[in-house]
Amino acid sequence: MKGVEIKPDIHWVGAIDWPVRDFHGYVTPKGTTYNNYLINDEDITLVDTVKYDFAEVSLRNIASIVDPAKIKNIVINHVENDHVSSLGTFMDIVPSAHIYISERGRQVIERFFDISAWDITVVKTGDELKCGKYTLQFIETPMLHWPDSIMTYVREAKLLISQDAFGQHLATSVRFDDDFITCASHSQLDEAVIDYYANILMPFGALIKSKIKAILDMGIPIDMIAPDHGLIWRGAPEHVLDMYMGMANGRADLSIAIIYDTMWKSTEIMTEPLVQGITDEGVDCKVIKLRETPMSFAITDVWKSRAFLVGSPTLNNEVFPSVAQFMTHLRGLRPKDRMVGAFGSYGWGGGAVKWLYGQFEEMKLEAVAGGPEVKYKPSSEEFAQCYEFGREFARQVRDYHKKYE
Repeated sequence: MKGVEIKPDIHWVGAIDWPVRDFHGYVTPKGTTYNNYLINDEDITLVDTVKYDFAEVSLRNIASIVDPAKIKNIVINHVENDHVSSLGTFMDIVPSAHIYISERGRQVIERFFDISAWDITVVKTGDELKCGKYTLQFIETPMLHWPDSIMTYVREAKLLISQDAFGQHLATSVRFDDDFITCASHSQLDEAVIDYYANILMPFGALIKSKIKAILDMGIPIDMIAPDHGLIWRGAPEHVLDMYMGMANGRADLSIAIIYDTMWKSTEIMTEPLVQGITDEGVDCKVIKLRETPMSFAITDVWKSRAFLVGSPTLNNEVFPSVAQFMTHLRGLRPKDRMVGAFGSYGWGGGAVKWLYGQFEEMKLEAVAGGPEVKYKPSSEEFAQCYEFGREFARQVRDYHKKYE
């Protein structure tokens, strides 16, 4: 492999992880990349490292441009393991390199490495590093998506190196958005952006809005955004900025996701009249069975839809385990601007539906009460009740959606 020039004397020197399918519990059916960037200036500067397993790949890419031992500066935008775990390997090669990192980032790396001999400068918003013809400006972005996070703006190149923000989990043979759209499609790229946002950045909508606004208010021109995962935004960086602002503002489709699991199919049977009632009201609907679907896929479908229903049988007076796992994961992501409801079945005694509504209340989501709960198998009357609840839920969702149009 070799580095790819993205701006004059600025190169992508990262690694493509084609086979990875589990990214700390997040399913990545199309693999991912670990992007880092080499600025081949008077003072050669590396922005970010890569996951430890791919250190030699990145070093070979750097060596295709310049001797890695000539690196003068290393900027660490984000200290998650997929970006910083190879830092020790790089420092073994260039022990005199000067490291630029946030204060919280410094606190983390000292727990993983012996930094006593390292030359480290803590940076904050507005601090600059002059490399030669290029000037690097640092922008603190705490909780996008870790407390340590910063972005690096290369002023003369109008390039924003954005760490995990604006990324996607895509392993591809091309490095730029416009090339990917040519060989694949715009919709595939948008889907990857939504999937990434839903599973990683969903909790930070308010912060995303304020940080993007702050960056735009700085008046810095941006004609390329280079994230730490996936494709580099060369053709339309404004498109991903607009997508992020839309998602942060609660943008979603007028659709309903039904997320459920079932024990002896009674809860599954209930999905049929619910779907019919929803679609008879002219609202699109998708059904996801949890044990047959990766968790991250279910989360993405929830995020894309204006509303969702959660269905569960009662087991041992409790919610079904796979549904409990889903709700735990969802609660951590803190969805907003979504309407919800629940349904389910039971044998000796109920409890799952009540538990689900309690979860919705804790999450401060707007819930439609009265979700159906049936004993054993739904009767014809209960089948009709499910249908009517589906229609009523769809009507309320349609009205709720209007305030986001």
